[in-house]
Amino acid sequence: MEHSYALAPAVLVSALSVGFAMPAYATAPEIQTQGPIIYLADNLQEDAKLGWCIDTKGRGFAETLQAHSCKPTGNDVLFTYAPDTGTIASATYENKCMAYTAPENAVNPFGLIDCDIEAENQRFSYDADSLEMRLGNDETLCLTVAPTIDDAGPFQSRDLILAACDGLEPNFKQWIVQK
Repeated sequence: MEHSYALAPAVLVSALSVGFAMPAYATAPEIQTQGPIIYLADNLQEDAKLGWCIDTKGRGFAETLQAHSCKPTGNDVLFTYAPDTGTIASATYENKCMAYTAPENAVNPFGLIDCDIEAENQRFSYDADSLEMRLGNDETLCLTVAPTIDDAGPFQSRDLILAACDGLEPNFKQWIVQK
């Protein structure tokens, strides 16, 4: 049986305007971290509602990066973004920047290495309107997190990866840069 549904133009316009007025993320995290961080705008199922921050893998300094619960304390989640150079730098570890060091590694493609503003693999572009963090030399790729959540002591972690921006749900690719 075929059904034909028609909405009055006023109802359709009203429904669309309500949809566009809503934020793109479902549940904002309850950020407790003090200092500069880069975190997902959506809590994205983080159990303690702390949100997901860029973080070093393990405790303290590490050469690989992940997304981790935005810990209330802990300096390894402190990262800054410099729009003039496109670098994401550790606020804790001097002269260490995020880099796309292992493109062939689907699980851990990002490293924390010596900053080099000339290095293309250390450049990112951030659009404050769309909240997307894109790879500087390939604007079709967005910084995102893996769907799988792992236990990380009293917190949680996810792989920090790149994926085609067009194929991602907004809650997986919208980042907030907190200064």
